[in-house]
Amino acid sequence: MVNASLIKELRDMSGAGLMDCKKALEATDGNIDKAIDYLREKGISKAAKKADRIAAEGLSTVLIEGNNACVVEVNCETDFVAKNEKFVNLVNTIAKLIVDNDVKTLQEANELKTAEGTLNDTLVNMTATIGEKISFRRFARLTKTDSQNFGSYIHMGGKISVLTLVEGANSDVAKDVSMHSAAMRPKYVRIEDVPSDEVEKETNILKEQAINEGKPADIAEKMVKGRINKFYKEICLEEQDFVKNPDETVKSYVANNNGSIVNMIRFEVGEGIEKKEENFVEEVMSQING
Repeated sequence: MVNASLIKELRDMSGAGLMDCKKALEATDGNIDKAIDYLREKGISKAAKKADRIAAEGLSTVLIEGNNACVVEVNCETDFVAKNEKFVNLVNTIAKLIVDNDVKTLQEANELKTAEGTLNDTLVNMTATIGEKISFRRFARLTKTDSQNFGSYIHMGGKISVLTLVEGANSDVAKDVSMHSAAMRPKYVRIEDVPSDEVEKETNILKEQAINEGKPADIAEKMVKGRINKFYKEICLEEQDFVKNPDETVKSYVANNNGSIVNMIRFEVGEGIEKKEENFVEEVMSQING
C-alpha cells in the first residue's frame, strides 16, 4: 500500500497528477526514483517543465444554467491547441464545474473534485497529454433572482465571451448588451465603478493638456469637465452609445425596455498577458548563420 505522503512527494517532484503518481508508485513498489522514470517514460512528468511557459492563447466560454451562470478563460500556448477537441472539452468541463459549485477563488476552483482527483490534477494531466502548458486563468460566477435575466455572447468561437445580468427587461436585451460589450470593450459598468485614482490620474492629464493649450484657468476647468465625461463614455458601459442605435446610450436602451444593468463580465482571451514575441525570419536566419 502506497502512503499519501509518498504520493505527495512524487507529485511535488514531477508535477504529475495524484492518480498518476499513485499508479507510478504502485508499479515500482514505492521506489520514488523508479516512479519518476516511470512518469517520464509515460510523458507525464513533462508537465512540470512546462509550468514556466507563457500561455496566452486559449478559449473563453459562458455557461448559463437556471439562476446560475459563469464565464471562464482557459489558456494554452498556441492557437492550434485552442482548437483541439480535448482542450475545448476541458474548457466546457471547467465551466460546468464552476456553474455547479459556489466557489469564490481560483484556489477553491482548482480543488474541485474531478475524475483525476482535483481540477488541478486534471490540468496537469492535460498539460502532459497535449504537450503545452494549460492554465485555468480566471472565472466569474453570477447568481440571479427570478426577476433578473442573463444574456450572453461568445465572439470568434471563444476569443471573447460576455455575460450580462439585467434587472427586468429580458434575455434578448441582456444579449444585446453583451454583443455591444464584445465590440466596444467597456472596462466598467457604470461611472461609480471607476476607481478614484484612475479618475484623478485622467483629470490631471486633462488639466495639463488644457494648460499646455494656453487656456485660462476657468476655461481649462470647463474643458476638463467635458473631457472627463468623454473619458467615462469610452470606458463605462452605461455611458456608451448603443451600437445598434447610437442615438441612445446603453443605459437608456435597457431602461427603455423596463430594465437596468446589474453586472457585465467580459473576458478577452490573453488580455493583459505578456505574449512571447517570436520572429520566424530572425529564428531561421540565426540557425543559418549559426
